[in-house]
Amino acid sequence: MEFFIYCRDRPGTARLRDELTEAHQSFMDGYAEAMIARGPTLTPDRETATGSMHMVDLPDAEAARVFAFEEPNYRAGVYGEVLVRRWRNALGRTMWDFDGDLAGNRRFLVIGHGRPGVSDTRDLLLEAHRRYFVDHGYQDRFIARGPLLSDDGTEWIGSAMLVELRDRAAVDAMLAGEPFARAGLYADIEVHDWQFGGRP
Repeated sequence: MEFFIYCRDRPGTARLRDELTEAHQSFMDGYAEAMIARGPTLTPDRETATGSMHMVDLPDAEAARVFAFEEPNYRAGVYGEVLVRRWRNALGRTMWDFDGDLAGNRRFLVIGHGRPGVSDTRDLLLEAHRRYFVDHGYQDRFIARGPLLSDDGTEWIGSAMLVELRDRAAVDAMLAGEPFARAGLYADIEVHDWQFGGRP
């Protein structure tokens, strides 16, 4: 059962986050085999962390809550908000399988929050959504992507994706033509600078 977990940092907690780096890494070591993707979101200058993102395969919702709320940064007050959602790994791989090119690109986390009651429309557009990424050359730029799902896993409630593109403008251009976005299926789309996480 795959989950998307995004924790937003409280303002002014950068020093505390730094102090907890080893505790955080040690906690995550226990989930190494379950990890699909992980890493911090960043300010646009990529100098300061703004949150932590994990895509992880866990037994059930209770295990996801333990993962999110027993984590040292959360327990110490680094995070002000925690989002835990069912998710499906549409690419069937981990971020370590991705052959990237950071020389001329940056990495981003995109979270699309779905509008209520649009699952049927989403189903009708699903093939166009998939074809768009292939036809416009984005398929090979995805590190991970997949739908956010209701707690029982039956209803689409959004999308979460990690993508490597030239810059923020390139991400915006991708989203501008994407069928779900064009049809208004998202109430809100967040785009965060992001980088691979884990031990160096």
